[in-house]
Amino acid sequence: MKQYLLSTYQPDTLPPASVDIDEIMRDVAALEQEMKAAGVWVFNNHLHPASSTTVVRVDRGNVLTTDGPYAEGKEHIGGISIINAPDRGAALEWAGKMARATILPIEVRPFQVESGD
Repeated sequence: MKQYLLSTYQPDTLPPASVDIDEIMRDVAALEQEMKAAGVWVFNNHLHPASSTTVVRVDRGNVLTTDGPYAEGKEHIGGISIINAPDRGAALEWAGKMARATILPIEVRPFQVESGD
């Protein structure tokens, strides 16, 4: 079975007043339960804002740390889910459900090595 990373991209700004965060969180929790019941769920979690990021890199043999995200942008990864799916089409179906629940873009990316399931 292939594993896929479903990354939720979240704007760095506060949501508009018209967005019901409580409803979104209920929808996300329901989707998580649906994934578990279907046997595709491996792991998921939400991330702190991109402003909490520290980037670690090596420059001329020295390890450097920098506060803030690596890439400048208006959106950053806000959470991830790892799922088992038989193929890309199935992973895209779950990503579609996640996009509906979160009202945010979802990036689907396969892992290079298949899981042992």
